[in-house]
Amino acid sequence: MTVRAAMPHPVKTWGRAVSVRVGTATSSQRQLPGFVMVGAQRAGTTSLYRALMAHPQVHAANFHKGVNYFDVNYHRDFSWYRGHFPTSASLRARTRGAAGPPVTFEASGYYMWHPCAPERLARHLPDVKVLAMLRDPVERAFSAWKHEHARGYETESFERGLELEDERLDGEVERMVADPGYQSFSHRHHAYRRRGQYAEQLAALRRHLPADQIHVVDSEAFFERPEETFSDVLSFLDLPIAFPETFDRWNGRPSSPMSAETREQLRDHFAPHDRALAAMLGREPAWLT
Repeated sequence: MTVRAAMPHPVKTWGRAVSVRVGTATSSQRQLPGFVMVGAQRAGTTSLYRALMAHPQVHAANFHKGVNYFDVNYHRDFSWYRGHFPTSASLRARTRGAAGPPVTFEASGYYMWHPCAPERLARHLPDVKVLAMLRDPVERAFSAWKHEHARGYETESFERGLELEDERLDGEVERMVADPGYQSFSHRHHAYRRRGQYAEQLAALRRHLPADQIHVVDSEAFFERPEETFSDVLSFLDLPIAFPETFDRWNGRPSSPMSAETREQLRDHFAPHDRALAAMLGREPAWLT
């Protein structure tokens, strides 16, 4: 356990607040991210994040896995965002002797799904590289429900949550686009099926960023063939090969299985979306092979 992890929660909260204030005041001295992980939620992004953090040239935002600037914190000044990253001087010192220059990043799993985040990301970071990690949308939907239920953000059963999804999300995207300050609770926490319609979200990213700046990682491939998949990620990021000691799974939520009927209904729902994704990627996603 690190010293930071062992700190009491109030101390860590105070430390984050101080870090953000100091960072904002010294934002011009801080290195903007070279790449950003944008999701998807419950697709293994924490496991990939941890593997990337083990690379000697890679450094995350201070105190944060995700800064969530381009989705829920966009009312703040851009200096607030930049202030979350290490200073260029400290990065040079920390990577002295490394094979190449330091690279910073953050991982905010709501960016890919938020209707305004792709345009905002491209506006402020036009050259940024984007990592999108996708998981079998059927399994992702169930995992998302378990996650939201455990946090107290969902009180309905999985099947009832699926029934309510369209009603809960009706008009929310339009309201978010019309009012940049509006934050939709249900859009963020109750989109079980829609967040698995990946082709639509990747198309939104591609409307604002070149396709060659976006790399899609299949969660199943990462966990089944981590060295091969991680090597592809590092190649995309123009980083030399450096593996972590182990490729671990983080944030899994074991539970009783999904009902066969619900699984079949979801598989039917996602079939056309998976075909659209395969056409976009030029290959079938790992969960179909």
